[in-house]
Amino acid sequence: MKIQIKKRDGRLEELCAAKTKKMVEFACRDLVGCDPIELELDAKIQFRNGMSTREIQKILIQTAIEKVIAIEEDAYGNQIKKTHTNWQYVAARLLAYDLYKEAAIQRGYNHFGYGNYEVLFEKLIDMGLYGSYLRENYTKEEVHELAAYIKPERDELFNYEGIKLLSDRYLVKGFNKEVLELPQERFLTIAMHLAIPEGNKKVYYAKAFYDLLSKLKMTVATPTLANAGTAFYQLSSCFISTVGDNLWSIYDVNQKFSQVSKHGGALGIYLGKVRALNSEIRGIKNSSGGVIPWARLYNDTAVAVDQLGRRKGSASVTLDIWHKDIYDFLDLRTNNGDDRRKAHDIFPAVSIPDLFMERLERRENWSLFDPYMVQKIMGFALEDVYDEVDKKVFTERYLACEAHPELERITVPCLEVMKKIMISAVETGTPFIFFRDTVNRANPNKHAGMIYASNLCHEIAQNMSESSLIEESITDENGQTEIITRVKAGDMVTCNLNSVNLGKVELEELKDCIPLQIRMLDNVITLNKLPVKEAEVTSDKYRAIGLGTSGYHHYLANHDIMWESEEHLEVADKLFEEIAYQAIKASMELAKEKGAYAAFEGSTWQTGAYFEERGYTSPRWQALREEVAKYGLRNGYIMAVAPTGSTSNIANTTAGIDPIFKKFFIEEKKGSFTPKTAPDLCAENFWLYKEAHHIDQSWSIKACGIRQRHIDQAQSFNLYITPEVSAKDILEMYIQSWKNGVKTLYYVRNQSLEMDECTSCSS
Repeated sequence: MKIQIKKRDGRLEELCAAKTKKMVEFACRDLVGCDPIELELDAKIQFRNGMSTREIQKILIQTAIEKVIAIEEDAYGNQIKKTHTNWQYVAARLLAYDLYKEAAIQRGYNHFGYGNYEVLFEKLIDMGLYGSYLRENYTKEEVHELAAYIKPERDELFNYEGIKLLSDRYLVKGFNKEVLELPQERFLTIAMHLAIPEGNKKVYYAKAFYDLLSKLKMTVATPTLANAGTAFYQLSSCFISTVGDNLWSIYDVNQKFSQVSKHGGALGIYLGKVRALNSEIRGIKNSSGGVIPWARLYNDTAVAVDQLGRRKGSASVTLDIWHKDIYDFLDLRTNNGDDRRKAHDIFPAVSIPDLFMERLERRENWSLFDPYMVQKIMGFALEDVYDEVDKKVFTERYLACEAHPELERITVPCLEVMKKIMISAVETGTPFIFFRDTVNRANPNKHAGMIYASNLCHEIAQNMSESSLIEESITDENGQTEIITRVKAGDMVTCNLNSVNLGKVELEELKDCIPLQIRMLDNVITLNKLPVKEAEVTSDKYRAIGLGTSGYHHYLANHDIMWESEEHLEVADKLFEEIAYQAIKASMELAKEKGAYAAFEGSTWQTGAYFEERGYTSPRWQALREEVAKYGLRNGYIMAVAPTGSTSNIANTTAGIDPIFKKFFIEEKKGSFTPKTAPDLCAENFWLYKEAHHIDQSWSIKACGIRQRHIDQAQSFNLYITPEVSAKDILEMYIQSWKNGVKTLYYVRNQSLEMDECTSCSS
């Protein structure tokens, strides 16, 4: 009996096994260790009448991916796990072919592979899925030239996880989730959008940007990956707001958070100015509910306003370690205590000054204050100052507060507060840590403001301040009544990210890649459609960007470097100095071309102190310092290393600056099992990929401190612990991080817990 196979367009066709065989041979082509006959036999496809071609493809993909990790017998009959990483690429090719077939049906062409991008371009604009601004900025001839530049063969650089993630989350689909856009078309559209500010050079830069993206030599942040080229192009990952000690400000930030979350961003919120529990309000004592109710408010907004339907909203909330509410704050995510004072969906962070760490080392006491009463009695705000190297303004004010007989305080041992932090960290992975003096001393724009907190992923460190209400007025003109609100704009930080893929870029290539990436980031600022006006004001003032890295462990493995080695520390220093040099130079060259950022005058970039503080004394650094003073910088903040959790998977590399979580493991999602391995895992690099929880964390801390000297902002830096690690060991990790000049700590990743991954900043 002849078997009929159901085609994707619904037609029935007689089974032609030769077609399946040809496709499998094509998928295995040039991949060592991947035998097409083996795949066909292992797939054990039970052909039956009416079976769909989609079912056949799904069976082949699943069979290929399951062959990545296989159980084999050694010479002694022992069962051992063997990895065959090339099968990931077979599965990726099969999935790509699946996308090609679906796109052909939906777009109405008959050939295998990519269709006519020019037709897709017009169709998606007409559907409102691409922005009409693309048509307005590119002529038909330019679109034709760029369409011809697409390189379909670069789809073969994806492993299975990468192309699946790109397809599931980021490719532009139709209103019924039908496949329209293909991977290289997504990359080209991003490149075209980001090249628009380049005027008559936009086609040249669109090609250059496309090459970086399609060769997986860089990754852009999640919002840029998803939104570039679309009708609403909010391209920033995170925002940071400061809350003032008044009801208007509290709800103003909540409104901003809702808008940010609606359009795919996360928010960092600084709550340190808000008065403590039982503080007075308008002279009436014991009236304030403290910071916890407001943390819960932001928590509820995070749940209620999701990020474009992709995931729930996300926010970190930062409180100073001297705030009277710190104990309740540290219990926000824990499972003990009154659930009415919990906020399980926000991420607490603690701002810590040097003075606390110094007293902690000496096992001394610590005083907790109400910021409202400090302001009322002392006439100043503790949170508005920090300790410089030679001028300890914060310490002086803090000691004055402790010495004032009328200022109420709670005195506790420093170690007790730290124990509370560590208990929460072991149980929940949080609080994140913000070493405020270290951050502010290194701030290149300290002349123009102060940094109170970081963003959700704790790699951003930029000036921030609260907005304030000036007045509300009513006008009545021509019978139309309007209420006008006037607001003094504060500094609301935006976080604009992309990352060098160190797994695919060598040291000598940085001089070519980084200038293009800096240009792309600067164009994000020019183009960005921000959901909050204050963010627009701040973005224009500083033109702040965050060039980061992914593939750090991949880079070490590629160069035969063990994580726990002095060689690692030497390489970290050399590599990140080169990244810093190329990034600063690129921003200076852009300033020559397009002008310096508005707040450049008076910055340590301009005075040269930035270079002195970091010991940049070589001739090339001194020459760059002079050029920066002469021409300025285009961007007030330049480098920040994000976690790159999802985008590093697309680029087939390791995340951010983290060591690998596991060499290989099986991931279960929605009932399917996907084997995963470290990038390019093989016998030669097997032992170079030491897993995160088995690494002596002191090596990671030292490497982080070394890198930090070259990074003007911060790094999403995780600590990894096992159940065997003692409290004393964890305490030492915090102290050593501070002593090594680490600015921020992200998660404490307990081996026995699973952490939520931030995807908003996954550049």
